[in-house]
Amino acid sequence: MPRRASPGTRPLDPDAVHGSKLVQQIINKVMIGGKKSTAEKIVYDALEIVSRRAGSDPVEALEASVKSLTPTLEVRSRRVGGATYQVPVEVPSRRARTLAVRWLTEFSRGRREKTMAERLAGELLDAQSQQGGAYRRKEDIYRMAQANKAFAHYRW
Repeated sequence: MPRRASPGTRPLDPDAVHGSKLVQQIINKVMIGGKKSTAEKIVYDALEIVSRRAGSDPVEALEASVKSLTPTLEVRSRRVGGATYQVPVEVPSRRARTLAVRWLTEFSRGRREKTMAERLAGELLDAQSQQGGAYRRKEDIYRMAQANKAFAHYRW
């Protein structure tokens, strides 16, 4: 048991252009080496590409993409006796959104487009149409949770 209370979460300020906390969260996740202005340029360019291709508001398209990537179930390892079971548990909303943003940026970096803005835009559009690497990861985790439903009684 920790001796003190758990540290509080720092509030996330909305971004300057769109006034959205989700956009700011993605900027922070895209950022490498503290280069926030570069990350902002990448994300804003990606949102511009998405709005051009989808023909809708970029922030709404981003929210739709993240919503389609948000997991509902995941598996956690639970040791009972000598065996380790993969126990399906519901994902808290804060963690679910964080996982969606993490998968979005992770699979964007692995794509083959030329610039990071194009990669991020491609992954966002793929997520809306329920394809792409990040959506596949969500589906795999959900499938694993469904397969291990028999161990749900080990939930803690």
